[in-house]
Amino acid sequence: MTGISSVRGRIVYNSRGSKTLEIDVVSEGGFAGRVCAPSGASVGRHEAVAFAPGGPAESLEILKRNAQRFVGLDSSDLRGIHSAIKEIDPSPGYSKIGGAVAFALTIASTESASRAAGRQLFEMISQRDSFYMPYPLGNILGGGAHAGPGTPDIQEILVCATGSKTIQDAADTNLAIHRELGRILSERDPGFTRGRSDEGGWAPGLDNEAALEVSARACESLGYTLGKEVSLGADFAASTQWDEKRQKYIYDRAGFENTPGEQIDFAAEIISRYKLAYVEDAVHEEAFDGMAELTLRFPKVMITGDDLTVTNRDILARAAESKSCNAAILKVNQAGSLHDALEFASLADSKGIKLVTSHRSGESVDSHIAHIGIATGSRMLKAGIVGGERTAKINELLRLAGHDLICGMAEV
Repeated sequence: MTGISSVRGRIVYNSRGSKTLEIDVVSEGGFAGRVCAPSGASVGRHEAVAFAPGGPAESLEILKRNAQRFVGLDSSDLRGIHSAIKEIDPSPGYSKIGGAVAFALTIASTESASRAAGRQLFEMISQRDSFYMPYPLGNILGGGAHAGPGTPDIQEILVCATGSKTIQDAADTNLAIHRELGRILSERDPGFTRGRSDEGGWAPGLDNEAALEVSARACESLGYTLGKEVSLGADFAASTQWDEKRQKYIYDRAGFENTPGEQIDFAAEIISRYKLAYVEDAVHEEAFDGMAELTLRFPKVMITGDDLTVTNRDILARAAESKSCNAAILKVNQAGSLHDALEFASLADSKGIKLVTSHRSGESVDSHIAHIGIATGSRMLKAGIVGGERTAKINELLRLAGHDLICGMAEV
């Protein structure tokens, strides 16, 4: 046992310049863990509340008042630390203390414990005997809530080097396609400012169809075949288009509306035409039947729940029962604590649902999700392609690639 000797927090800023919390946990012997909590722009209604009602400052004050509760606890006892947090805030969504505290405190404690033990973080949080490297999944073109007016309604067009045999080749391929897309967009429109979305994808003034076409062209102009060496993906973030009162998806930027049935056909046509390997939130967050229809129609495509499942074990159980997805996003801060997220991952594993560990649009330069992706057997790591807060995750995968326990790339 390595007891916690101190817990300290502070307010810092994420990649969008928004205030968030960073927490240091130091264990006996001076072994320190430091974690900064991220935040999302496209937020599911059932995910953990980020901060106390008074925002980051109130969350920090609650942490300071309760810091001594954690001193003396075993820094490797994730369940015990989680339980101590729940004693302070028993609400299901961390509405009193804020999920940012649960996120940063549990991961920082585990990082401190891993350093005390001389082991990698991914080893500390997994019971697996062998590990595989997740494929980097990155945003090459952004729209929706992650970009400004004039960009596509579809929130993210993504690329994954599904034919790569090494993490180095996968990272190189994603970067090359991102650069090539920037070149093509500049050639297409001399006035293109080379502006980027929150997650580093290019943010051009294009409609959905043109954005998908130019993304496919960037892959093919480098000699790649879609669906083989590389694959495109799309995060529709359809909850941002869904109008509950009208029961329609309103695509303001593109100027059309979809009924629930038309939305499924809209997504299905894009999947087929562009040979997508990954599709996220193609219908709104309560549309379990619509997701089930897409999963049935495209069993070889990762039909992925994010707003649908929000890293919530109970909601994932419902999705598994209704066969609403064959893949799910794991975002620790959606769940709150690392313990919550690992419970979600365990259930996904038992139900045969593939995991994709993901960053948030408001990120830090921390690289912990690279370890969480490896530890949970995630098939992909959705971490972006460019920007210091994005490349930090990919660089950590590159550092870990030579570890004795890592047996190559995951199966996608």
